[in-house]
Amino acid sequence: MSTVTAKQATAARETAVKTILISQPAPLNAKNPYASLSDKYNVKIDFRKFIQIDPVSLKEFRRYRISPDEFSAVILTSKSAIDHFFKLCKDLRVEMPADTKYFCSSEAVALYLQKFIEYRKRKVFYSKKDGKTDLYGLLKKHKDNENFLFPCANNHKKDIPNYLEENEFDYKEVTIYNVISSDLSDLENIFYDMIVFFTPLGIKSLYDNFPDFKQNNTRLAAYGKLTSKAMENHDLIVDVSAPSPETPSMTMAIEAYLKKVAKKK
Repeated sequence: MSTVTAKQATAARETAVKTILISQPAPLNAKNPYASLSDKYNVKIDFRKFIQIDPVSLKEFRRYRISPDEFSAVILTSKSAIDHFFKLCKDLRVEMPADTKYFCSSEAVALYLQKFIEYRKRKVFYSKKDGKTDLYGLLKKHKDNENFLFPCANNHKKDIPNYLEENEFDYKEVTIYNVISSDLSDLENIFYDMIVFFTPLGIKSLYDNFPDFKQNNTRLAAYGKLTSKAMENHDLIVDVSAPSPETPSMTMAIEAYLKKVAKKK
């Protein structure tokens, strides 16, 4: 891919966007905000997973020499963690006791538990504020009475286990799924006017697949401060960002950008 000058790149950002790549799987519902965006602005939108999540094998998990039902409390920080935890239990033919306590990083994660447990009959605790401070407070209240299981991804942040370790909790950290970069080699010679990213892992996948990637005329969209920061660390220009008070969703942010460049025609 040839490198363009800064002047050429700036000029490119004043041109219409005709093709967009979303670094996520396509929505299951055909009637979704991206479809509406595509129809309204005559933009071709493709979807492609930049990362994939693979469960650990039973053989790998058995190396821990534990069973999930040995623990009185479970710490869950994402919907993926919930999915893989209960799949693991099913594969192990383990049924979690009715009195198991679940500590969740957010209300959304806690509500997702309803897919797997009788929510009202279980003891579910969740952080009601942003950040981990509220969750830490909940954990500390139950420190002396529970032994905790923290099922997580291979590349999770270390803040929770560090807190548990520093405060001498009775706990076990176990990797139950691996987050890895998808193979994107078939996209090598395909150009998109815009690529949309939702996590720093998407940026990692981009460079794992294309170490010599140059932004050139491609507009980049980032969801969240951490994703924007990951782009900036690679000297990439963030053309579209969300959420914001004006554009709380990525589709709204993209639409605002499409309107802006359309006015410059």
